[in-house]
Amino acid sequence: MKLWDKIPGLIEGDQFEPAITPYIIKDNTKHSGVVVCPGGGYVGRAYHEGEPVACWLNSIGINAFVLDYRTAPYRYPYPQMDAVRAIQLVRRHAEEFGTNKDKIGILGFSAGGHLAAFVTVHRLKELSLDDEIGKIDCRPNFCILGYPVILMDRLGHAGSKRNLLGDNPDPTLTELCSLEKQVTPDTPPVFLWHTAEDAGVPVENSLFFAAALSRYKIPFECHIFQKGRHGLGIKYEVPEVRTWMDLCEKWLIQNGFTG
Repeated sequence: MKLWDKIPGLIEGDQFEPAITPYIIKDNTKHSGVVVCPGGGYVGRAYHEGEPVACWLNSIGINAFVLDYRTAPYRYPYPQMDAVRAIQLVRRHAEEFGTNKDKIGILGFSAGGHLAAFVTVHRLKELSLDDEIGKIDCRPNFCILGYPVILMDRLGHAGSKRNLLGDNPDPTLTELCSLEKQVTPDTPPVFLWHTAEDAGVPVENSLFFAAALSRYKIPFECHIFQKGRHGLGIKYEVPEVRTWMDLCEKWLIQNGFTG
């Protein structure tokens, strides 16, 4: 499903169309829904963090919508506009998708985690078009993050920052995208996980975000696994890390985010 009739900020000659691919449970009952944001350093989108994750969500009774969002050469705000629009479209078509519009979450890995966390902590009017869909609430009800990029300093991911903000970003924009500084008392609940060995996106990204959530008393659950490289997704190569899915499912049930 295309996100836009007329793509805002379209680069002349670009044929890419931002879209969501629905993975719907066909059982004639309503389910919660999750927009899935694959990682890729804001320069691409990793397949293994998209469709396989959607299939896992289906297996635990959740409808999924994999987001093909814009990446470099597109910079802020265009990936964020795509994510906002995706949430709004899922809510608009909730009945058609057999989805509970009040239980729409967002899930992201790595740079996709930054995108998911951004639309979780921010509610910026300028990211929505002034049309009927743009009037729909764009804040997710909950957020799931795997090894997310959160920080915009030396502990963040330089490539993601550069691809999103350019080589010499405005300090105000850098602050806006430093998500550990943007948590507020109305931030939705968050589940996040990371590995201590992650050499691509340091574990401090999740630790600092968890500390901010704790500071504002936001319901959250954070799991740090000792072993495991960056970008695991739902792969089996580190069995201990793969338990994040069972832990996440229990968290979703505990917080009433299923069904």
